Amino acid sequence: MVCLMKPFRQRWPWIGADLQTLRDTLRPEPLPPDQGLALPVAVGGGDQLLVLADQPSGGLCPRALVVLVHGLAGDSGRQGVRRLAWLLQRGGLAVWRPNLRGAGAGRSLARGSYAAACTADLLPVLAAARSQAAGRPLLGVGLSLGGTILLNALLEQPAALDGLVCVSSPLDLQACSRQIAAPRNRLYERWLLRRLIAQTLADPFGPEPDTRRALLGRDRPRSIRAFDAAITAPRWGYRSVDHYYAAASPGPALLASGRAARLPPALLLHAADDPWVPVAATRQLAKALASGACPLPWQVWIPRHGGHNGFHGPAASWADQQVAAWLETRLGAAGA
Repeated sequence: MVCLMKPFRQRWPWIGADLQTLRDTLRPEPLPPDQGLALPVAVGGGDQLLVLADQPSGGLCPRALVVLVHGLAGDSGRQGVRRLAWLLQRGGLAVWRPNLRGAGAGRSLARGSYAAACTADLLPVLAAARSQAAGRPLLGVGLSLGGTILLNALLEQPAALDGLVCVSSPLDLQACSRQIAAPRNRLYERWLLRRLIAQTLADPFGPEPDTRRALLGRDRPRSIRAFDAAITAPRWGYRSVDHYYAAASPGPALLASGRAARLPPALLLHAADDPWVPVAATRQLAKALASGACPLPWQVWIPRHGGHNGFHGPAASWADQQVAAWLETRLGAAGA
């Protein structure tokens, strides 16, 4: 487990897990206008996902293509997604930023909403990206739940990517559900829940009457777990919310060496003080990697601080720089 740069240090005034988590919301960095080319990708059933396709800065020929997936209640236009994409573009990489089903500017192209194991949606996007890469390396980066989704896609099709980075990504959805429901996280959960309900009700194909009643009635969900029980689990064919959390959590499958042995190299970044996603499952994976019990060519880095998808350091986003540096190592390996 090797850190590619100096260890993470918090930047004043963004001290502590919560301020690290909220920094992009409280003080977003100025970014250039979004120049992503809108690219609809068919995912079956007449639905499409909208991908924002970014080309390398300066009109250079791309050295590789990176599929960058947003997290829960997010979309391709979120501050952290755009900032990382801009950094990768300046490094000569093309970037695809898909809006998952029901998210962002792609809301009008697909009915329903996404889930942690929405591989039926993401694998067609990865296949289209592989074709677009035209023989160049195809790499993935997932922020928060976006990393979970990419991990689940690779567990189905290990050759879908040539390398992957996950930042603050849940490996155990049940534990994550418990943590986000903790009293200290009440405001976080309410904010996420409002966004999830708004995405669901904005379905241009019309949310079913029972869905609307479930979300707006007296017994409307007041937690992420309740939302997943009412909406996510039944929509994606799970028997219950517990079945969904168990089946869509990539952690156990990664620890099963038979399934994990064929996966491409990966880097997992996860702060020990993440207020949303418990670090225990990532620590368990790190121990299995260190002991050789899990035969993956992976690195896991767990800084003491950083919050959830934060890692705002003295100069810039430490996580963004770490992602870019690790992708450079993959490109070097591919070139060799």
